[in-house]
Amino acid sequence: MMEVVIIAVVATLGNLLNGWESSTIAGAMTYIKQEFELEKDPTLEGLIVSMSFITATVVTIFSGTISDMVGRRPMLITSSVMFIIGGLVMLWAPNVTVVLLSRIIKGVAIALAVTFNPLYISEIAPPDIRGQLNTLAQFSCSAGMFLAYILVFFMSLMPSPSWRVMLSVISIPSVVYFFLTVFYLPESPRWLVSKGRILEAEKVLKRLRRVDDVSGELALLAEGLRPGGEDISIEEYVVAPASEILINQEAGKDYIKLYGPNEGVTMIAQPVNGQDSMLLHSMLSRHGSFASQATANLKDPIVNLFGSLHGSTLIENGRSNSMLINNANSIFSTGDPESSPFGTSDNLRAPLNPFLSGADRAYGSKDMLGMRSHSSLVHGNDVETPRNTDIGGGWQLVYKSSDDAMGGKREGLQRVYLHADPSTAAVSQAPHISFVSTSGYDMPIDGGEAFQAAGIVSQSVLGTSYALSMTEVAAKGPKWRALLEPGVKRALIVGIGLQILQQAAGINGFLFYAPQILEQAGVGALLSNLGISSISASFLVNMIISFCMLPCIAISVRLMDVAGRRSIMLYTIPILIVCLLVLVLRQFFQLSPVLNASISAISVVVYESVFCMGLGIIPSIICSEIFPTSVRGICISLTSLTYWACILVVTLTFPYLLQLLGLSGVFSLFVGGCIISWIFVYLKVPETKGMPLEVIIEFFALGAKPGTDPAEFGIKD
Repeated sequence: MMEVVIIAVVATLGNLLNGWESSTIAGAMTYIKQEFELEKDPTLEGLIVSMSFITATVVTIFSGTISDMVGRRPMLITSSVMFIIGGLVMLWAPNVTVVLLSRIIKGVAIALAVTFNPLYISEIAPPDIRGQLNTLAQFSCSAGMFLAYILVFFMSLMPSPSWRVMLSVISIPSVVYFFLTVFYLPESPRWLVSKGRILEAEKVLKRLRRVDDVSGELALLAEGLRPGGEDISIEEYVVAPASEILINQEAGKDYIKLYGPNEGVTMIAQPVNGQDSMLLHSMLSRHGSFASQATANLKDPIVNLFGSLHGSTLIENGRSNSMLINNANSIFSTGDPESSPFGTSDNLRAPLNPFLSGADRAYGSKDMLGMRSHSSLVHGNDVETPRNTDIGGGWQLVYKSSDDAMGGKREGLQRVYLHADPSTAAVSQAPHISFVSTSGYDMPIDGGEAFQAAGIVSQSVLGTSYALSMTEVAAKGPKWRALLEPGVKRALIVGIGLQILQQAAGINGFLFYAPQILEQAGVGALLSNLGISSISASFLVNMIISFCMLPCIAISVRLMDVAGRRSIMLYTIPILIVCLLVLVLRQFFQLSPVLNASISAISVVVYESVFCMGLGIIPSIICSEIFPTSVRGICISLTSLTYWACILVVTLTFPYLLQLLGLSGVFSLFVGGCIISWIFVYLKVPETKGMPLEVIIEFFALGAKPGTDPAEFGIKD
């Protein structure tokens, strides 16, 4: 686990450089304006600040497709090179034209770092800590801002501060970032699988997970190439002691054998017929039918679906126990490494290991998706079984065949993402089972209590025809028509909406013009007794602001995979609204200069710190989680394009809005943006914590099915 944390930290150095650049340009603009007399030309001033964002907007249009072609790691390497070149050009910069050229080069670097660092981290991280590792990117960005403001502040105390040095120092840490990306960072295993480079993906996963058997996760990555379509459904299982189920005449032959850590089969997961199913009924009874709930609350059905799986949150109705999923621990154990964690029965198969099959190895194939026809995953009626079936977040991957005898054909093979919650007893569903209380234990034991489990079922890509279609995807790259699939379209609505509203909350107006905002608010009066200029005082306050962000982001790192992304945003956005209202309403009161400056500085500190906890980082985390592997690069490009376009609008218009409306008027606009953001998060944004990326994608496909209602899942009201 430590290896993946170190790799994620190295990747976040790109975010540190981004934070460094944003702070140094904010500080250097004061001196650039003086040298080139830009006070008379606010258009040129805005162009210098926004040129990086104009460049980033253009670069983002193509970068996603290029990333899907060449990989994630080359994009990070390119970013480090552009940071180096941009800093060196700025050191020379004899005129405004060269300043703009440097900003263009740095715009390429910033675009690639901001777009692909979260994507890269999400694709290498295990589900249980994916949110925490991605939150480190915001911590790194704020740390870069803090270090940069230290530099800017102390340079401002010099008789003749050099803005060229301020803006070129970034080349030094960029060189370190370059060598680490080239010689230390591995390629994303998900991208490698999408290109059929299975042996390389296996090697990377073993390095990241520090285990010898990663066959289950490799199978998961292959399945992620084709999200569930019209055939996707939810099935219910009863998990009960093996001795009770196996002697029951009604048990049937469709079941999963669950192995304990030191024994043989200890529990059995048995499918429950639709008319006897209570699992989804309990889910729907809490949330109402998808259609009726969406009509009544205006909440997206996907929000209800994800919410039912994670359990109710305090923000919803005060309940914190999940009906379906126990996020703390999986009920499953990988057990003895010499035996399979899951057994096989007549037609419910354990996870396959196509990557390590003897036939495939014999031919030296590195392309799982383009296997030779005689390299079969199935030998007679038996399926090769891997030792490790855990895919993270408490989820297990099993396979189900609709045919009693597969005979070398796998067209009927279905994948099942299975997750169970021991807290739900299944007395009414299995009255023949004797129960023994397991209160206080996370792991059920033989003879323990029965409980319910949910399985997300859809067609496997490991069937022959689907393997061929995936080979085409690997050869030709992602297809744009995949963006029209209902699940992908719904995910794009969430991702693009979050990126728009993040900027509507006004953060970039604060970041890039904070020194001027604080100077107009009279913050220099706070530090006048220190004998420093008002400009240096504003830099010092910004240094304090960036420092205060760090413990707030540390709290967010701790909570991201506990409270979840959605809850953090719902709780933090109201704090942003309060801070903005304070900045708006202070003008209506007769305050002393010192008190006015103090209130302004405190409000700005709290706003920026709390923003970084939630709305500042979570949109990029969610966008890196909700799109299918085959089109993830393209979708990230679309959401990032929205992000940069909105930043461009804010930075270009902010100087004019400041002159036209004043500080209070601009803050009033930001209040409206925050209110709309909260409403959008509540109605449209699902909770994605602790779920494998492929399972998240599966739920979007499920929730976006046309006319989704209980009847679609075999539930009758």
